[in-house]
Amino acid sequence: MSIQTRGLKEEYVPLHEIKRPIPPVLDHQKIDAMVSTLKGVPMGSATCKVEDITEGELPPIDVFKVREKGKTYYFAFGGCHRFQAYDRLSQEDNCKEIMVKSRIIPATKKTLELYLGSSVHSIFEDLAKQDEEKQDEGDQSV
Repeated sequence: MSIQTRGLKEEYVPLHEIKRPIPPVLDHQKIDAMVSTLKGVPMGSATCKVEDITEGELPPIDVFKVREKGKTYYFAFGGCHRFQAYDRLSQEDNCKEIMVKSRIIPATKKTLELYLGSSVHSIFEDLAKQDEEKQDEGDQSV
């Protein structure tokens, strides 16, 4: 959570809907501690003491919400360890739908360009292709 998003309402977004275009650098001990916390057994790490932990939950992750051509897309650039903890928990519990506690920041493609440069255009082209493929699959199954 950042100073800019502290006042935003918390929402839950499905993990699979959040795009993470920048690969993370991870501390696996920190992820282990977060997974343990999500399971209801608070465990401290090098950056968080046990007494600062709320059992069963992690702090919200800042997530950008972009509307483009009638579709909603979610992007995140921080919260790497929290994302990995949610992902690991979903794999361990064989859960398809993990909801991520988030603070939603309204954004545009132009906003994302600050983080991604001109590659933002190819990212949205790829997303449009994926959406078309999903639509085609849905049409064939009917």
